[in-house]
Amino acid sequence: MTAQPQVKHHGAFAGVTGSCHELFLGPADSVLIDCGLFQGAEISGTGATSASSEIDFSLASVRGLVITHTHIDHVGRIPYLLMAGFNGPIFCTSATAHLLPLVIEDALKIGLTRDRDLIAGVLSRLRRMLIPFDYDEWQPLACDNSGRAVRVRFRQAGHILGSAYVEFEWGDAGGALRAFGGDRGVAGVGAVGGVRADQPLKVASLYPLAEGYRVVFSGDLGCRNTPLLPDPQPLERADLLFLESTYGDRLHESRQDRSVRLKTVIERCVSDGGAVLIPAFSIGRTQELLYEIEDLIASNAGFWPTITVILDSPMAAEFTALYQQLAHLWDQEALQRRAAGRNPLDFSRLHTVASHADHEHIVNFLRTSGEPCIVIAASGMCAGGRMVNYLKALLPDPRTDVLFVGYQASGTPGRAIQEYGPNGGYVELDDERITIRAGIHTLGGYSAHADQAELIDFVLAASPPVGEVRLIHGDSSARRALATKLQERAALTFHSPT
Repeated sequence: MTAQPQVKHHGAFAGVTGSCHELFLGPADSVLIDCGLFQGAEISGTGATSASSEIDFSLASVRGLVITHTHIDHVGRIPYLLMAGFNGPIFCTSATAHLLPLVIEDALKIGLTRDRDLIAGVLSRLRRMLIPFDYDEWQPLACDNSGRAVRVRFRQAGHILGSAYVEFEWGDAGGALRAFGGDRGVAGVGAVGGVRADQPLKVASLYPLAEGYRVVFSGDLGCRNTPLLPDPQPLERADLLFLESTYGDRLHESRQDRSVRLKTVIERCVSDGGAVLIPAFSIGRTQELLYEIEDLIASNAGFWPTITVILDSPMAAEFTALYQQLAHLWDQEALQRRAAGRNPLDFSRLHTVASHADHEHIVNFLRTSGEPCIVIAASGMCAGGRMVNYLKALLPDPRTDVLFVGYQASGTPGRAIQEYGPNGGYVELDDERITIRAGIHTLGGYSAHADQAELIDFVLAASPPVGEVRLIHGDSSARRALATKLQERAALTFHSPT
């Protein structure tokens, strides 16, 4: 009997971007877990980079793709996967199925083409490939002629809307199909490459693993008490756990502390008499900020009830609209606010900018007027998007304040502003040197990833204890620190890339 399935890593093994893992269900059949873009200086084992994203591994055995969530470093290589000939089903949560086409459309426009007909064709094909599943329900994934089967289940990860960690469990085909409930399909999904939502993949041979053998991929685990999102579902059990370790070496400040600091920083910024610029990623971070700013407006006097909040990012606006359509997935606190007549993502002081002409008008107005307001725009690292125009216009104005709430990678304009702005330096934006006279602030606590304590709690929640933990998706220092702390708490078997 085979002891463990084979797993190949094509990204985010010894780093934090380009997530792509190939789980072999049998000797000749596999599924991919995510297919993300590399970012910054990270590369795959065979040389794929952020500048060259072609699929650099064989797809001969790949029968399907399983997606944990829609961040670009987990799904950004899907267009290249399709170009390489992949035509299998794509399994994901229902919310991810709603969000993914928007993410892929943006990825196509930025990295490949702006041809509308070509983009429409890719998205149409993508939608036909999607097989969405609900949380917490076992679904048949694959079966062979010997009666063996593998089933799959998506569990709440609390990272962004629709995010999941994924469980794969070996068993007999009859049991897997009984758990599925027979011929029940997923509404709106048809045949994809010969596979329907109500039928498992037919493979040559599955590994003869012990009945109930379970492999778990954590994807990206979120923090507890994240606005709008339910907390991550505790881990039930795992024989083999692939665990992210992004923040395996640090602890986050509490949500209450960060809200107080957000209020304090914005009040100090507004007292300067100008705009508060907040670079933010379109999905996840933007919605968290809107949620917390709405609460500050509803709970405070002074300038708060009259402050204008500008959301100037078409993609973020579309994601925010989808977040509202999927409100049934919000956490209890958010639902209570909504029931009380508040809309934390579409409040009266929120102005959403749609057209580029309106964007240019607002930038010019703020440059000449110094009107106090809060501007949220992409990109989160100031490497593109409409935030660049605000920075070019307003960084030289001492009335402006820039508030960073996310990690700024080395080599990005955001990192340069963080490093050189406080000393009156400059930053290069669109090949133009911009002098920084604005106030520069960094606010911690807004990571969407679980910290060290939460990762440890996730592992230790399992009963019986996890058989083996393999640390992935983290820098070497984070993996070492997490492994050390876990070994202090439990007798676990570890593997970590060197």
